[in-house]
Parts: sequence; structure tokens; C-alpha cells
Amino acid sequence: MLKLLSQHAINFQHAYKIKRLEQQLVHANNYDEWKEIAQQLDETSGIQAWKEDDESTYFDRDVIAHRLFLLKKYKQQGRVKDLLGILHEGLTYDVANICHPMLFVVSYLGTKKIIEDYIDTVDQSLKYIAAASDEVISLDEKVKFFELCKTAYGQPALMFSGGATLGLFHSGVCKALKEHDLLPNVLSGSSAGAIMTAMLGTLDSEKFNALSTGDQFYSQVFQFKSLKMLLKDPSGFTDVNYLKTFLQEHLGDITFAEAYEKSGLDINIAVAPYNASQNPRVLNRYMSPDLMIWSAVLASCAVPILFSPIELVAKRYDGKHVPFMKNTRWVDGSVRSDFPQEKIARLYNVNYSIASQANPHVVPFMQSDVERYRQDLLSWPERIVRRQGKVFAKGVMDFTRERVGAVPQVRRLLDHGYGIVDQYYYGDINIIGKYNLRHYGYLLQNPTPEIFKKLQKEGERATWPKLSMIEIYARIGKTLTKIHADLLKDES
Repeated sequence: MLKLLSQHAINFQHAYKIKRLEQQLVHANNYDEWKEIAQQLDETSGIQAWKEDDESTYFDRDVIAHRLFLLKKYKQQGRVKDLLGILHEGLTYDVANICHPMLFVVSYLGTKKIIEDYIDTVDQSLKYIAAASDEVISLDEKVKFFELCKTAYGQPALMFSGGATLGLFHSGVCKALKEHDLLPNVLSGSSAGAIMTAMLGTLDSEKFNALSTGDQFYSQVFQFKSLKMLLKDPSGFTDVNYLKTFLQEHLGDITFAEAYEKSGLDINIAVAPYNASQNPRVLNRYMSPDLMIWSAVLASCAVPILFSPIELVAKRYDGKHVPFMKNTRWVDGSVRSDFPQEKIARLYNVNYSIASQANPHVVPFMQSDVERYRQDLLSWPERIVRRQGKVFAKGVMDFTRERVGAVPQVRRLLDHGYGIVDQYYYGDINIIGKYNLRHYGYLLQNPTPEIFKKLQKEGERATWPKLSMIEIYARIGKTLTKIHADLLKDES
């Protein structure tokens, strides 16, 4: 009996320690503090044993073990040519499914040790080839090899959703990624996310710290129209000129092409045509190099009913402002293309995407990776309800459009609603806000220091659990980019 009571006390103390660490994790003030607590949780809860165990149904352990053996063997024996071959064979970020999301939901930090060892060994092998003497592999061969590797491997993209004032959440995501050198060079944004994207893409790298303090965002961007103004222009309840002034002040007179020269970032702004018979567009230095960025962002923020639709403005060769696609008006990009993954993947050779989701009508329905990928019988009812609910909603809107579609305002509203329901709101890695009723009170408030600080911290805390996953995804790509750039310098 005494032995049983003693064991019960030990189990209780153990459970209490885990619970206390979990509470500390939620209230961590910075990533270093969060990481230390997370490491303790992995060790205390026994998750470390899971990491040491190579077996899993979510990746092919045998493929990784064999490749790991060959990489170490060829490197140890100095067989550079064989090393080139084995690296080329599996140069993808998710070889043998090692980046399956379910491999990153068990532990607080990292994943299976064999996967981490594999990533580290590939990284070291690439550096070994770059450092090899010219007698073993010439500089020209190295340049060609790493150029091919960069193309084969691809690069990540970071996508910011809409969310009005709640989009300040994105600033915390950016801050956390930037501090750990994990901010991708390809960015896309719609609505509030377009503001974040444009801010990043029009600033010199030295000015990022000023952006992260929130000084750029304290302005009056929402001003509801008077009754007189509404009667004169009933297309939107708020005065778009306040938002326009804010954007012009902070983004300046700069085009997409000029922004790339300034920041080196590929920024993409999603907009939707007011006339839903046209397809949504992604504006960037390839598709619209001379378009004014403030104009693109203004259009992407033009939430139907809240703001009037916007005409885009470009900068002509002589510096004069001229209409872009004259007689076409544009609205909020998140209505039809919150995350334009396919389009930016084609343009920039994107291999995986990071989604920062702050949209108030989307966040409550988002699922965690565990919920999305679970296959047990208990998950089937919810899966069926979700799928059939989407089909039903689209069916109702189709039915309604057939009967009252002749009324332009109703038709347009239904088209926008259809676009919202029909979208896919997930990336490969998802950073999602957590909302309560108080958050919805912030939705149309003008940004203040208090709101900014709160939402930025929420963005940081939502990003910290994803950092080790993002680092594993990104590590080889970053190494390839750095080595290739260094080799080009040596060649010149």
C-alpha cells in the first residue's frame, strides 16, 4: 500500500510539473525563454524518447537511413563525385516525406533525430563540396552544381492574409522570423496583409526595426462617411481617402520594380476585380512593374461595402501617374485570392509556403495539423460535415444566382461570397491567430500602441512553436543560396 501511495505521489508531482511548464510556455516573454521551457517539456514528458525512435508511419525511415549512411561514407572517404550524385538524387526539402506536418506536432522542439541528423549531414556535405580543392572539382563545376541545386530545391514564400486591424498580428510573425533569419524573400499579401507586404518591400533592411516597433501603423485609416457623403457615394461606408493618405505617406511614390531594387524582396499584392466575371490578379514586378504600390495596396484593402472599389494607378516612363487597366475597378484581394499559392509558385519556383492567417471570418474554422491529418474513425463525421457544408453553401449561392442574378448588386455580393467559401486558406506551414470576442472589437478600430503591442506579441507567440519546423524546412535552401552567391563572387 505504501509503495502504491508513493508511486501515486510521484506521478502526481510529475503531472504537476508538466502542467506548470505548459503554463510557463504560454506566458513566455521571448523565444529564448520559450525554447528553454519547451526543451524541459520534451525531456520531462518523455517526448525525447519519441525523437530518438526512428520509426514512424509518416516518413520512409529506410530511405533516409540509407541516404544518411552514403552521405557520411562518401564524405569521410573524400569521394566528391559520388557525393554530388547522391545529393542530386534527393535534393528536395521533403525527400521521403521528412517534412510531413505530423512529424512536428509531437515534440515542442524539432522532430525525429534521424531527420535532424539527415538535414545536418546534407548541409555539411554541401559545404564540404564548396570547400573542395580545384584539383578535385573546379570552380566552374561548383558554380554549375549549386546553380542546378538552387533551381531544383526552390525557395519558400510567406503569405499574409487579410484581417483589417487584426492584421497587426502579421507584424509579430515577421518580427519572429526576421530575428532568426527565416524571413523568405518572396512575400504575398491581401487586404491587411498587403500593407505588411508592401511595408517590408519598400523599406531598406536597416529600417526594419522601426517597422517592428509599430510607429508606421499609428494612423487614422478608418473614418466612416457622413450621411451626406453616403448619399453622394453609397458604394462604401468608410472614406477611402484616409487609408489612401496613410499608404501614400508610408509607401511613397514607388513602383513594384523600384521596390525590388530597394529591398531585394519579391512582393506580391492580391486584388480582385469588382466585376467578378474577371479573374483575381496578383500584382508584382513581373506582372505590373510600373504600378504604384500604394495603389495596389489600396485596392487590396477595399473590402466590398466597407470601401469603394479602386482604380489602379501606374507611373509612366516620364514619371506621370496614369490609370492602370483603365475602366476596371478592384476590391479586397482576400475576397477571391487570400493566398495566391499557385500563381506565386509558378513565378518564383516556390517549394513550400508559410501562411500567416488573421482573417476574422476564417480563423474560427481553421484546424490544427493534428485535426487536418488525423485518419481515425472519430474524425470522419467532422470531415464529412466540413466538406458537405462547403458544397451546400456553394450550392445555395449558385441556386440564388440563377434566380436573382439579374440584379447586379446581388449578383456581385453572391460572387464575392462564393469566392470566400471556395478558397483554400492553408499553407504548408500555418501560423494562426487565436481569437476571442474582444478581438472582434479591434476589427475596425484605428491602430493604437496598445492594440499593436498586444497583437504583435500574439503573432510572435504563435510563430515560436513553428520556428524549429521552419528552420528544418529552410536550412538547406539557405545554405545553397549562400554558397552559390559566394562562388559567383569568387568567379568574378
